[in-house]
Amino acid sequence: MTTYGLPYFLEDKTGRLSGSEFVDIHDRLRLTYRLSTDRSSSHTAFMIYNTSSHISHPSFLQALVALDFGPGHALGTVSFSSKICLPMKKYLVKVSSKGRFVSVFYLFIASDSQEYFWSWRSQANQEWTCTNTSGYLTAYYSLKTPGEPQYEGSSGCSLTIEESFGHLAPEILASLMILRHMSEYNL
Repeated sequence: MTTYGLPYFLEDKTGRLSGSEFVDIHDRLRLTYRLSTDRSSSHTAFMIYNTSSHISHPSFLQALVALDFGPGHALGTVSFSSKICLPMKKYLVKVSSKGRFVSVFYLFIASDSQEYFWSWRSQANQEWTCTNTSGYLTAYYSLKTPGEPQYEGSSGCSLTIEESFGHLAPEILASLMILRHMSEYNL
């Protein structure tokens, strides 16, 4: 893939946990987060697909990641390409730092075997911020700025992923959606 020196600016089309498309403003990447179970089911499953236009046959048959939430919005499992299935609580682990200021982070290990940490509102204008063990910014999720006008077909929310971490975009999105789910349902 061509390197542009620009992060992926993924516009969150709906801003909702019930499903959305995350579309890079430069059309380099498009991820779809889609509900895949009937709403009357005892659990709720979502799939993440790469639906980028440069893929010759974008297929909704092969999900990159599956998130399966339990009854009553409980955390369930996360699966990657049907090969690895983990309980969400083991995939995304709550960690508290000690010291002068107590901070809470959520740690996950990505497919590159590296640890990544999500923090909530640790940076200005970032709802969720993801860094690696070296402290490098890898991604962040921002909400629509208060007072900003409504945009046709957009929530005003965005997920920004540094270009060198683009290969982890499905995992970054999956971990973010789990965190947003946990926050929404006070888990």
